[in-house]
Amino acid sequence: MLGALSTPRGLRGEIKVKSFTAKPGDIATYGPLWDKKATRKYRLKVVGQTKGHVIVRIDGVNDRITAEALKGLELYAPRGALPEPEDEEFYHTDLIGLNAVLDNGAVLGKVTGLRDFGAGEFLEITGGPQGEVMVPFSLDAVPEVDIKGGRIVIRLPDELVAMPDDAAPIKVEEK
Repeated sequence: MLGALSTPRGLRGEIKVKSFTAKPGDIATYGPLWDKKATRKYRLKVVGQTKGHVIVRIDGVNDRITAEALKGLELYAPRGALPEPEDEEFYHTDLIGLNAVLDNGAVLGKVTGLRDFGAGEFLEITGGPQGEVMVPFSLDAVPEVDIKGGRIVIRLPDELVAMPDDAAPIKVEEK
């Protein structure tokens, strides 16, 4: 996802966009953007910026009512329109679906999402013996990301894997 449409600005169809590109104003440089299902494309032209948002005009959106109807729409670009990530950089979409294994080889689950609650990104891992697990997406907690191999290695701090005295043990499948 490159951005999400927010609230309209003015009466002529301009709309605020929360841009997730490295430079917010570059959101319109990736060519037409698409809705999540890639069924409709949107051509954007950046016309200004405001705190935390880029202001755009979208082809065919010429009034406030039409702009309001688009509020919340997530905007995507085809993978081929994106630059290759630098070393140690990853697109969120590349991480989704990777197997998450502990540094001892035990299966933790699969990466199903990335969340940012304001203190940094967390990997959401589900489908393993522990159910849903949230792991900080940091070099300390995730020392290895192997996109081609389809896995990430998780190193949990001892305090996260320590069990209370009255807790039942968790069975972890070995690889």
